[in-house]
Amino acid sequence: MQDRVMSLLGLAARAGKIVSGGFSAEDAVRKKKAFLVLIAEDTQANTVKKFTDKCSYYKVPMRFYGTQETLGHAVGKQSRACIAVTDSGFADAILHKLPLQDEQ
Repeated sequence: MQDRVMSLLGLAARAGKIVSGGFSAEDAVRKKKAFLVLIAEDTQANTVKKFTDKCSYYKVPMRFYGTQETLGHAVGKQSRACIAVTDSGFADAILHKLPLQDEQ
């Protein structure tokens, strides 16, 4: 399953349907352009709290996936703590591939 998520993230990145990095992802959530936020499992607690609060307030689904290294690799960048998917189709496809989990 995880390889499929990485493939979808790669496709979304090539299509220009993601933003990565803390400031860009936060801006996408605030402007209601994000349909899904993926947070690396090894992200610092203050960043997790910030995105948990933002995503909860703006009603954007947020999931934990992989490490900063794997998220960055999936989108062809260096390590990334968070990625916002800005296309509803890609967001839905990724959500269907991720296992259900409690948001932390």
